[in-house]
Amino acid sequence: MELAHSLLLNEAAYNQLGEVQKAEFIFDWLRYLEKLLLATSRSDVKEKQKTLVEQLLSLLNSSPGPPTRKLLAKNLGILYSIGDTFSVYETIDKCNDLIRSKDDSPSYLPNKLAAVVCLGSLYKKLGRILANTFTDTVGNILKAMKSAESQGRYEIMLSLQNILKGLGAAAAPCHRDVYKAARSCLTDRSMAVRCAAAKCLLELQNEASFMWSTDLDSVATLCFKSFEGSNYDVRISVSKLLGAVLAKAIISKHPGAAAPRQNIRRVSLEEVLELLGTGFLRGSSGFLRVSGDMLKGTSSVSRDVRVGVTQAYVVFVSTLGAAWLEKNFAAFLSHILSLVSQSHPKVTQTQIDAVCSRRCVSFILRATVGGLGEKAQIAAAKDICQAIWKLKKVVDAVMSDSNLETRLGSTDVAASQHMLVCALQELGSLIHSLGTTAAPLLQDSSAGILDSVISMIPHPSVSVQLAAAWCLHCIAVASPSYLMPLLDRCLERLTILKSSPEAVTGFSFAVAALLGAVKHCPLGIPHGKGKIIMTLAEDLLCSAAQNSRLSAQRTQAGWLLIAALMTLGSAVVSHHLARVLLLWKCVFPVSPKDLETEKSRGDSFTWQVTLEGRAGALCAVKSFVSHCGDLLTEEVIQRLLPPLPCAVDLLTQLSSILKTYGSPLKTPSLVYRQRLYELLILLPPETYEENLSAILKELAADLTAPDIQVAASTFLLPPLCHRDDLLLLSPLLQETDHRFIEEQLLLCNGIACGSLEYDPYSIYKKDVEGDSVPKPLPPTLSVISAAVKLFGVVCAHVGEAQRLLTLEQLLDSIKHTKGTRQQVVQLHVVSSVSSFLKYVAGSKRNLGPEEMRRPALALVMGALESPSPLLRCAAAEAWARLTQIVDDGTFTAALAQVSFDRLKSARDAVTRTGHSLALGSLHRYLGGISSSQHLNSCVGILYTLSQDSTSPDVQTWALHALSLIIDSAGPLYYMHVEPTLSLIIMLLLNVPPTHAEVHQSLGRCLNALITTLGPELQGNSTSISTLRTSCLLGCAVMQDNPDCLVQAQAISCLQQLHMFAPRHVNLSSLVSSLCVNLCSPYLLLRRAVLACLRQLVQREAAEVSEHAVMLAKDSREELTPDANIREVGLEGALLTLLDKETDQRLCHDIKETLNHMLTSMAVDKLSFWLKLCKDVLAASADFTAVTCVDTMQEEEGDKGDDASVLTTRNDDRSHPFTNPRWATRVFAAECVCRIINQCEHAHSAHFDIALAQEMRKRDSRNDFLVLHLADLVRMAFMAATDHSDQLRLSGLETLLVVIRRFAAIPEPEFPGHVILEQYQANVGAALRPAFTSETPPDVTAKACQVCSAWIASGVVSDLNDLRRVHQLLVSSLTKIQAGKEALSHLYNESASTMEILAVLKAWAEVYIIAVERQKTHRQPLKTPTCSEESVRNGSHSSDGLLDLVLTDLSTLSRLWLAALQDFALLTLPSEFASQLPVEGGAFYTAETSENAKLHYYSSWALILHATALWLTSTGFVVADPDEGASNLSRPVTPTSMCQGSSSGATVKSPEDVYTDRFHLILGISVEFLCSLRSDATMESITACLHALQALLDVPWPRSKIGSDQDLGIELLNVLHRVILTRESPSIQLASLEVVRQIICAAQEHVKEKRRSAEVDDGAAEKETLPEFGEGKDTGGLVPGKSLVFATLELCVCILVRQLPELNPKLTGSPGEKATKPQMLSEDGSKLVSAALIILSELPAVCSPEGSISVLPTILYLTIGVLRETAVRFPGGQFSATVAASLQALKGILSSPMARAEKSHTAWTDLLRSALTTVLDCWDPDGTHQELDEVSLLTAITVFILSTSPEVTTIPCLQNRCIEKFKVTLEIKDPMVQIKTYQLLLSIFQYPNPAVSYPYIYSLVSSIVEQLQEIDKRKPEDATELQVFKEGIKVLEALVAVAEERHRAQLVACLLPILISFLLDENALGSATSIMRNLHDFALQNLMHIGPQYSSVFKSVMASSPALKARLEAAIKGNQESVKVRIPVSTHTKHSGKNSSIQLKTNFL
Repeated sequence: MELAHSLLLNEAAYNQLGEVQKAEFIFDWLRYLEKLLLATSRSDVKEKQKTLVEQLLSLLNSSPGPPTRKLLAKNLGILYSIGDTFSVYETIDKCNDLIRSKDDSPSYLPNKLAAVVCLGSLYKKLGRILANTFTDTVGNILKAMKSAESQGRYEIMLSLQNILKGLGAAAAPCHRDVYKAARSCLTDRSMAVRCAAAKCLLELQNEASFMWSTDLDSVATLCFKSFEGSNYDVRISVSKLLGAVLAKAIISKHPGAAAPRQNIRRVSLEEVLELLGTGFLRGSSGFLRVSGDMLKGTSSVSRDVRVGVTQAYVVFVSTLGAAWLEKNFAAFLSHILSLVSQSHPKVTQTQIDAVCSRRCVSFILRATVGGLGEKAQIAAAKDICQAIWKLKKVVDAVMSDSNLETRLGSTDVAASQHMLVCALQELGSLIHSLGTTAAPLLQDSSAGILDSVISMIPHPSVSVQLAAAWCLHCIAVASPSYLMPLLDRCLERLTILKSSPEAVTGFSFAVAALLGAVKHCPLGIPHGKGKIIMTLAEDLLCSAAQNSRLSAQRTQAGWLLIAALMTLGSAVVSHHLARVLLLWKCVFPVSPKDLETEKSRGDSFTWQVTLEGRAGALCAVKSFVSHCGDLLTEEVIQRLLPPLPCAVDLLTQLSSILKTYGSPLKTPSLVYRQRLYELLILLPPETYEENLSAILKELAADLTAPDIQVAASTFLLPPLCHRDDLLLLSPLLQETDHRFIEEQLLLCNGIACGSLEYDPYSIYKKDVEGDSVPKPLPPTLSVISAAVKLFGVVCAHVGEAQRLLTLEQLLDSIKHTKGTRQQVVQLHVVSSVSSFLKYVAGSKRNLGPEEMRRPALALVMGALESPSPLLRCAAAEAWARLTQIVDDGTFTAALAQVSFDRLKSARDAVTRTGHSLALGSLHRYLGGISSSQHLNSCVGILYTLSQDSTSPDVQTWALHALSLIIDSAGPLYYMHVEPTLSLIIMLLLNVPPTHAEVHQSLGRCLNALITTLGPELQGNSTSISTLRTSCLLGCAVMQDNPDCLVQAQAISCLQQLHMFAPRHVNLSSLVSSLCVNLCSPYLLLRRAVLACLRQLVQREAAEVSEHAVMLAKDSREELTPDANIREVGLEGALLTLLDKETDQRLCHDIKETLNHMLTSMAVDKLSFWLKLCKDVLAASADFTAVTCVDTMQEEEGDKGDDASVLTTRNDDRSHPFTNPRWATRVFAAECVCRIINQCEHAHSAHFDIALAQEMRKRDSRNDFLVLHLADLVRMAFMAATDHSDQLRLSGLETLLVVIRRFAAIPEPEFPGHVILEQYQANVGAALRPAFTSETPPDVTAKACQVCSAWIASGVVSDLNDLRRVHQLLVSSLTKIQAGKEALSHLYNESASTMEILAVLKAWAEVYIIAVERQKTHRQPLKTPTCSEESVRNGSHSSDGLLDLVLTDLSTLSRLWLAALQDFALLTLPSEFASQLPVEGGAFYTAETSENAKLHYYSSWALILHATALWLTSTGFVVADPDEGASNLSRPVTPTSMCQGSSSGATVKSPEDVYTDRFHLILGISVEFLCSLRSDATMESITACLHALQALLDVPWPRSKIGSDQDLGIELLNVLHRVILTRESPSIQLASLEVVRQIICAAQEHVKEKRRSAEVDDGAAEKETLPEFGEGKDTGGLVPGKSLVFATLELCVCILVRQLPELNPKLTGSPGEKATKPQMLSEDGSKLVSAALIILSELPAVCSPEGSISVLPTILYLTIGVLRETAVRFPGGQFSATVAASLQALKGILSSPMARAEKSHTAWTDLLRSALTTVLDCWDPDGTHQELDEVSLLTAITVFILSTSPEVTTIPCLQNRCIEKFKVTLEIKDPMVQIKTYQLLLSIFQYPNPAVSYPYIYSLVSSIVEQLQEIDKRKPEDATELQVFKEGIKVLEALVAVAEERHRAQLVACLLPILISFLLDENALGSATSIMRNLHDFALQNLMHIGPQYSSVFKSVMASSPALKARLEAAIKGNQESVKVRIPVSTHTKHSGKNSSIQLKTNFL
């Protein structure tokens, strides 16, 4: 194909190809040429123009196919528009000659058509240049049209459209001729020609003014005629034409364009609407306005005309625009409603007509009003309400007439009923779509919406009653706060007006509709309502018999209420189940005998009421079974069953009863059947086993009943066909935007569409299709539908003999009928058999013996050859199911053979289509085709059929079957891929565009092929790339197809290709075709576009977005006007689309696409995304500002900026988004949160303003989130103060995210402040509205969370500013103090639970923060930098916040404890249910406990933490919080816990109260921690552990834990489990802290016992003291019973996880280790350190014997950590873990157990071993040289100083220790020397000479030598100076320790060294700072030593005059400066001291 890519056609390559390849080659070249011409320079084109034109014209004569001729024409047009135009006239003449040619042979036709298309293209491109030739051309074309066939007429119309487009006004001379020609085409028998003519006329009306003035009437009549017998595409095109022309007629009356031409007739809006109305009411039967109604009586308008006119109304309004509609809505509404008024009786003369007309009217209103903005919709709702009031007056006047007869017969009531239904339904839909933004409308008393709707409920017409009830349902779903008031109002009216039949039915409908709304309102209704409704229903049922005038209504109402009550779910129903079952039992006679007596007794009316009652009862039970499945226990099922046999008996008797009492019982008996069947479908068949055969007989009779006249296949069959096969059928079955009205065309004229009055019981059901009204079908159809479903189940369960018999009977019944009756029976029978096969296949049962196959096969075979395409589809599916059930290869092969034979012999289209589909579906459920022979036969036959151009139907079905076969053959199909692909391409290039259905099937085949090839399409081999090119070519042909569904196929094929071979799909052209179709009028095309976009942006969002914007900038016209990509990018266009779109699936895809784009691009295009969201949110800000400003007035005085927060938006610039709906705004708010989350994972500058500003300066393109903070706050504020509750929730969530992310960012310009501080006014203003009394609880709960986050964030430090937000929390606290009873009764009790807990949780968070802040401020200041902060928020914030909380703390603590007690009760296992309090807990009621649990789960943790902190602050010893509890409904405190006893007066002792509280907190924590659910949040776990820490901070709980060892062990095991299952370091650290506290508690307990034993035993000998502590006197620790063992397990777990080398199993043997020491992460170090501290505490918990058992482990681990982590640090620092292990070592070594007599010897041995281990760490062979010597020396020093002397003084150890010091002293590193000197100093000063002397003897000489060496070379830097000083300190210490006799010698050594550093006054001036420092140090020490050892000093001085002289000179030189110097030098001295002191405190 690459050869085709040249400017001129490569003829050499072209001539070598075969026929099919030639066509492909040409098409590819033309595609390439189109792109190339636009990119080539004009001169190059002109150079080759002549040759090119010749080549193109020669193609004209080579029979080009439809896509090729289109491209050819396009290229000619482009070529002439770029190059020279002089030869264009020749070209035009050639085309005209071709058209004039007399050759009529089919082979010549393509050339003629190509010429027609070329002319169109040339005139379109060149326009007025060709004006002088155009009359001849048009004349020629029109002449040719007279003899043309449909394809020719089609192409001529499109060509004329192009000519008109190109010439514009210049074409005026031919307007009339074109108009005439198009008129005849508009009623052509070919639908494609009609569409083309409509397009041509649409182009014509732009310039031809006569169309919308003088000829307006005839244009309208013409369009109405065109609608007759039309298909969907025609209706779309013609309605577009009609709507546009009529809109033009109205617009043109404005002065302007048409002013100068006086002859134009003025047309008013009334006339235009009158015109349209005529079409709607009288169709195309002419406009004899006077005698219209006399035209042959009653012929009703055909449905397709009415539907077409309906669409024209919508186009008319949308062309005029939303602003026009707002202005003229009242007039428009009254006209639209008048269409169904009684003044036009024909429209509503039968119920069927009325229902269909009402649908059309509803559609017009929905499609026009639904597109308005929210403000306009509110105005429209008021207009509709006015209309309802007007109609009500008429009804009232009639109803007040006292004479009953005239009342009911009155035409006026009937007249208005349909208008009312339409108005009420639209009002409901409007309010439903407005959601809570409708609040102002509903509150507006002048509009009186609620009153008007409720006043319609007792209307005499049932349809109006139902419409009004449905409208109430919509209001309740939209604004849940109205649900309860409306329900109460209706229940009250129902109770009062019990004696009015209309009121009883009307208000029972209303109550049922409102109950149906409950499941859409998450906040629910109070639980008690169920009881009221149940009682009322019982009352109605019991009183039904009292008054015959009311009995039918009351019976129906009673059962309806019960059925609706069931939708509330098992929580409510369980309380009333017994009464319902009793009523159910009483409604049916007990035995068959009673039934007989009943039959003989009643009259027609009694039976009517009885049947209605029983149908109602069946419906209520059905509702129970479907909504309360979990209540269906064995026992309940047993109680449900007894009436069933009787119900079935009555079913069998119905026909005889009907005979007796005649037609009044017809409908009731139908309804009874339907209800019984529907209930049986839901029940398991085992429950009615005995009645199966009776039911089956009835079903068979129903399905073949003689009186059913209508075949309603469209509602029965689609569920039984396969979804893929439905694509074959008329596009009507596919989803379109007009589905609501188009549905009626599916049903033949005798059948009504669904409507609510056919089944009032459906009013409470959950409707599937969004917000539209439920549309149950009439009972005649519903019965069949239920019977078909039930037949499947019953037939599968009866015995095999009866099954066979039934199937044969059904087969006979088809044979014995004729004509239409036969079709009906066949339809029903095939449906039921399909249903049976589907059920058998689904439930894995078998068909039975082989003879069953024969009747089943015969039935299906018959249907496969039925004239109804739907029936053929259903039969093919049944065929596939049959093979699945039989599951036998030979049977399948036999079926295939049957089809093969029929296909070979049959010539008629029906058989061919049916059997080809049967072949395709045969293997659908068998897991694919496995036989290649079968595959070859199928493919062969289907190839032949698909080329049968005489019958497009056969082609369509054969190709569809081929696509199914490709799918089921999988890899087996590879061998056929190439031939199939070339077949597809050939057909695509040759099938006329008028046969769109063939192209759709071709698209499905191509899609299946691409799927089969899969990822192999990426390959580079020639064969693969040829296949790939063909696939792309096929897609290109389909993209150019005029049919939208074919374009949708093309897009999904490209989507597949992009998935498998992304590199080879041209993204820019794909994206451009997606953008063009983004707003297509075809739903399926839009869906395909979005599905594809969604896939593309997952991989390459940025590229897609760029291509879209580039395309928008380049293109002029192609983009649809609705998608404004140029300004707002693809993202903005998608948001706009999301706002307009109503299809759920599409909206979901749009959101997904936007989410993917946001994820991958938001960070890079931050400003763009934020601006998008802001525009969407701000577009409605003016709408909300009205309501919010008044909440701000109080603030005006003290804070100016609060009010200005709202008024900043007064610039009136036009928005890219006009009035987006609340749902779109909610999505935008969610996007803002997502953007913030995305930025978190990006650059840190997003949350650092200083850095962001700096990077912005460097490069202005840098963009960071923190720079947009003002916008973020503004958006959150706008959303949080909206009318829409969902938007408020999203806004508060956004605000919460903003506070959490930005709270800690400092403001660089004002140090000590944070950037959020300036927005506190906005935050306050956003929160305040959420705390008003009418706000729903979920919004208040969210706002509480934001409040607590704001207070806790620490942004505001000034208490007065904090008080505003704090005040909101205080107000909520006051509100909830009254407990669960006092809160709003608008919602379910669990809603108040949610609100109470949210408030308590918020307070808990604030209290926790306040306590934490107070703690941190109590600690002494560590660094000077803190002091500024403490000035900022110390004095008045840290304690201030706590003070704010303390005022309410007594109340809070009481409520917190109550909440925790509730939570504890709710988490008890179900077996304790019987012990729970009957009336529920403090904040939940027993009935709503399930719902309440969720709220407790989300808030208990913080409340627990806060309670623990409060108990800690009181030391657990606090006055009982019962005082002041009197204002609670009943005292809810843990003191009342477990007081089951009757004497409630027993008061617990304070000790018991504390114990209860302690166990409450401990119990909740342990229960939660020991079984952590996977969804447990980090927050909960941390809060729980912190609560335990707080608990153990005070003595009383510690004593409880200490004294109860089992409790301690339990806790430790739970913590061990937490550590094992949660990786987070913070959680593990918190757990270790609790462990440490438990060990401390145990230690305290052991000490206390020892102390009290000593006190008691005072005088006795010590030996007799019992042993306290673990291990008693044996030393054994029992796992599971030992606290110490549990702790060891836990610590080992932590240590080994951080340092696996500690595990001897891993390393082989415990001692030797040759790996490098390692540095742990910061978290790891903290964990190891904490574990070591705990280990060192353990010996103190043991008895002496016990301590001996644990010591080896503890020492091994401690020294192991030291060995593994002793890394050398520069500057001689220790790593945290080494420091901790030394600390722990010191703790262990100085343990009293080492001294205790029982354990002394064992300890000594063990400690010696430990010391040896430490010494062994220095390996002589040098493997461990990386170890830090200082760490090991320090460890040795710790041993020397902390153990008893006998451990370290045994010679072998002592010598090794001394040896180590010696070695270390010789290391040249000054830092090591300093540390060594410091360690030696501490050893030398050790009081016991036995320890210190050996070191002194061995090491002093080398120290002195070193000092003398320094003395010789003089120190050079500060560290050497430090070394020297430390050395001197060691010598000084020696002098102090030495005995008198040796002291003189030591001083004599020391003095010369010191004096040698003194300088005289001359040297002092020029000395370096180090020398001077040394001089000062020496002088000071001399001054210190001189007086101390004066005698020695003097003698030394005397013996050495040189020294003396030097000393004196120095002293003199120092005299002057000494005053200044001394303080400095003391400071230096201290710093030296400091480090050694620090060391001591650390370990020694």
